[in-house]
Amino acid sequence: MRLTHLGHACLLVEVAGTRLLVDPGNLSADFTTLSGLDAILLTHQHADHVDPDRFGALLTANPTASILAEPETADILHDVSSREIRAIRISGGDVERVGEVTVTGLGSLHAFNHDGVRRCGNTGFVVSAPDEPMLFHPGDAYDATPEHRVDILALPLSAPWTAVRDTLDFMARIAPRTVVPVHDALLSTAGREGYLMHVRGSAPDGTSIQDLADGTPYVA
Repeated sequence: MRLTHLGHACLLVEVAGTRLLVDPGNLSADFTTLSGLDAILLTHQHADHVDPDRFGALLTANPTASILAEPETADILHDVSSREIRAIRISGGDVERVGEVTVTGLGSLHAFNHDGVRRCGNTGFVVSAPDEPMLFHPGDAYDATPEHRVDILALPLSAPWTAVRDTLDFMARIAPRTVVPVHDALLSTAGREGYLMHVRGSAPDGTSIQDLADGTPYVA
């Protein structure tokens, strides 16, 4: 499995001869230059996870890519891209195949923010393939727990809906072999290091931290 962090919540996942792009949002790098994608995975509808201004261009560059989306997100994709889109609706407990890769949905709701923000749907994704590491990208929620221990956790570092204590509790509960920090675009460089200090200092025994902020891919 080869992971490239494209900024904020966006990950390019290359595994078992398959290329998946998770959460191409408006705080991420220029993902529209990517081609050869087999699937685009969308955890939820917020713009920092699916960019309404660039999503159409991404589809144009990858016309054969499947779209696996949280159900509410699937329903509004035509509004996001100004075209009719056939997306596969994936909820918690649903399982889809993309080539040799299995994508399993986890969870149902975005984390609570405050009373002024509606809790939209959120589907986390577990990505697995034979003889490959297992990846969990939770989207914007900390409540789901995979059935099996995952090898790699895409760990949201900072958001209006969470606090450091919640981040650390989530990491401890999942207890992955590797943490890849994501959801970090709201942080300054110095502030991000402060968050990473907490994550590194509280990582469970046997968990390593792989920071991919400089764009260097991580091969697991």
